[in-house]
Amino acid sequence: MKFIDEVTITVRGGGGGDGCASFRREKYVPRGGPDGGNGGDGGNVIFQADPGLLTLLDFRYRKIFEGKRGGHGSGANRYGRTGVDEIIRVPVGTVVKDPESGEILADLIEKGQRYQAANGGRGGRGNLTYVSSVNRAPRQKTAGKPGEERELKLELKLLADVGLIGRPNAGKSTLISRISAAKPKIADYPFTTLQPQLGVVKFGLQSFVVADIPGLIEGAHEGAGMGVKFLKHIERTRVFLHLIDLSDPEYPDPWESYKLIEKELYAYSAEFKKRKRWVIFSKIDLLQDPKVLKKAEKTFAAKKLKTFALSAVTGAGVPDLINAMAKEVLPDRED
Repeated sequence: MKFIDEVTITVRGGGGGDGCASFRREKYVPRGGPDGGNGGDGGNVIFQADPGLLTLLDFRYRKIFEGKRGGHGSGANRYGRTGVDEIIRVPVGTVVKDPESGEILADLIEKGQRYQAANGGRGGRGNLTYVSSVNRAPRQKTAGKPGEERELKLELKLLADVGLIGRPNAGKSTLISRISAAKPKIADYPFTTLQPQLGVVKFGLQSFVVADIPGLIEGAHEGAGMGVKFLKHIERTRVFLHLIDLSDPEYPDPWESYKLIEKELYAYSAEFKKRKRWVIFSKIDLLQDPKVLKKAEKTFAAKKLKTFALSAVTGAGVPDLINAMAKEVLPDRED
């Protein structure tokens, strides 16, 4: 399934039905009178968060959404039917924005949460509503009002408790496949992950969500590489797991590698500085010299950063990491 996380669409409320100008003409009613009913209101356009959706792909093929028009009024004081609302299902985590100002209009983060994006037009008045003591036989009526129309930008931000960050091939995909049922593509070349991956980690009767973001490289905030366009998907996470491959020949100094990625994060958003982060030394099964790990742990400990060493392939260190994540993100953790 192709991952689409930004779209611009048009929403339009249904037009109101026209009012009716009508008079009673029954044979045995000597004093007939106006009996034209009002038109029905048009249907609204409403967004509704649906946890069964994971992408905005459907909006790639349909760009205009419109509520149904209200029914016209008719004689015998019959009112027009109210137009049916257009319910647009979107993934949980969808942000609705004004495309020009960037103003956030709605942030749909809960199952079933709704936002009324466009109002239907009001129905027109029938001539019965114009009756007064000085106007016993009005012939005027009004047409229904058009529905509200606006352009909106939808932006999907995945809801995850933990975000995996790091350079390409740092082992993020392997780790998420080890701790959850997620099945990302895994290979020994950069940018294996081309789109965000979500994994649900089971912990007793509880669970939490981990997001794997495509690898970051130097210059990512300026558009280099793959990861920058997906960084918004970890804006909501509570903990960053910064994976570092100590066997990476391109970056033999883990602290320099760490600083490079952190620089890209801060360039994207200063808010990322507030997020708790743990450093994960991955692929320890590939290390030839155990002193490399000891040195790295000492370096990061001096910077007061919490570290874990693990191998997602062999499973070494993985249970300790899962326990630590559960303790951090689950409010009522089961020990």
